[in-house]
Amino acid sequence: GENGVGSRAVRVGTRRSQLARIQTDSVVEMLRELYPDLHFEIVAMSTTGDKILDTALSKIGEKSLFTKELENALERNEVDLVVHSLKDLPTSLPPGFTIGAVCKRENPLDAVVFHPKNCGKTLSLLPEKSVIGTSSLRRAAQLKKKFPQLEFRDIRGNLNTRLKKLDEKEDFSAIILAAAGLKRMGWENRIGQLLSPEDCLYAVGQGALAVEVRAKDQEILNMVSALHDADTVLRCIAERAFMKRLEGGCSVPVAVNTVLKDGQLYLTGAVYSLDGSDSLKETMQTSVHYPQQNEDGPNDDVQRVGITAKNVPGQAQEAAENLGVELASLLLSKGAKHILSVARQLNDA
Repeated sequence: GENGVGSRAVRVGTRRSQLARIQTDSVVEMLRELYPDLHFEIVAMSTTGDKILDTALSKIGEKSLFTKELENALERNEVDLVVHSLKDLPTSLPPGFTIGAVCKRENPLDAVVFHPKNCGKTLSLLPEKSVIGTSSLRRAAQLKKKFPQLEFRDIRGNLNTRLKKLDEKEDFSAIILAAAGLKRMGWENRIGQLLSPEDCLYAVGQGALAVEVRAKDQEILNMVSALHDADTVLRCIAERAFMKRLEGGCSVPVAVNTVLKDGQLYLTGAVYSLDGSDSLKETMQTSVHYPQQNEDGPNDDVQRVGITAKNVPGQAQEAAENLGVELASLLLSKGAKHILSVARQLNDA
């Protein structure tokens, strides 16, 4: 249309790292297929998280580490949408923004990448006192408990940097990364061991890409909503609702596992002390089998934990959100608050 999206370029914001670019390209590719007449332009920027590389993520204590600069550009109308890893997005977005699409989830599990000299091993076969690199409190807490003979140390930087540190130095016997990122980078062959949810529950939203837009930009919101994957949306709403109710973030170990099967959504959630010695873990389920209704009217654009999903049945979204809240409430009633506040204090110290 003359004044519609069609008459101008749609500008897509992204972080500069290679993985961020690959993720953004994949989303733009899907949009180009859906809207062949539109022109998409990619705008890359650096974020605080990309610049501060000498400090552990959990120590910087800034919720929107990788998202703030991108959101500023969105607010100033310099870009129309931004592509993120969903796990980087806080469970409450700043006013005026929403997640307009959650794309089909890549494998959400964590993966172990071994130093070349440990090729063919698994974590349990590494020599005692081997050093494992991870910047995630969640991974460290779970793996310290499971593999007390190993040592865990911080490693920062983007994927390229971390793999380089692993391969070129003798500091680390292995590092833990998200399988999704390795796969998207084309480095799947480096995965020496996939950690099952029994070994290591994953991060909220891990493996899913999110498209953030201005909440009032109806045109762009409608355009990107075609990218929603219903199963992923429901799983991630439950996971984010769980995290939000616990008030978890980068600075505390909160972990999840979700399964959607035959209209039933299963959510396993856990909280850990920093060394993994203290933990709570429970599973709950709910039915998300609801037909899509024409829900035009005042609650057209309900945001659930930051996500606006018009084309996913509202009742199913509500059930998923309630599941997350109820599971978190169950853990809180069993003492999760204490575990998390101690973890937060220790981490801040």
